[in-house]
Amino acid sequence: MENIKINKVTEKDINQLQKIGRQTFYETFYDSNSDENMNQYLKDGFSDEKLKLELSDKNAEFYFASFENNIIGYLKLNFGASQTELKDDKALEIERIYVLQEFHGKKVGQILYDKSIEIAIQKNVEYVWLGVWEENPRAINFYKKNGFVEFNKHIFKLGNDEQTDIMMKLNLKSK
Repeated sequence: MENIKINKVTEKDINQLQKIGRQTFYETFYDSNSDENMNQYLKDGFSDEKLKLELSDKNAEFYFASFENNIIGYLKLNFGASQTELKDDKALEIERIYVLQEFHGKKVGQILYDKSIEIAIQKNVEYVWLGVWEENPRAINFYKKNGFVEFNKHIFKLGNDEQTDIMMKLNLKSK
């Protein structure tokens, strides 16, 4: 797909971030989770307070992907102490890459991913890591295709459901 624009999200974009975040998370996971757990996560995970905190964090960055002035996906990156787990200054975490369902298969996720690698190289990190739900083969295959390898697992809580994420890593210094 051509003409995809990538722009850094700012605090003034909170409503758009909340909307795309909730919509893409719902589209991705609604059929695998209970309504109760899904609704609770959408409420808490994308609350005004949580997003304001994340947007004001100097060690976190969000980027929108847009097509014809419509936001169609987004990316969230974490550095240093803001990483959800490893908190390694030599690493960058891709916490989220989400794309509207109607744009799946159109390289939007790859464009967002490429942006994350560009930033990782600019920040001179040694590796990029992420967690991906073990029941999301589409995402697992995407990251494997991009050179990521599994190195651990962790638990992600969605409401009262404990789900296993596969932790994957891409070493940049051996490239």
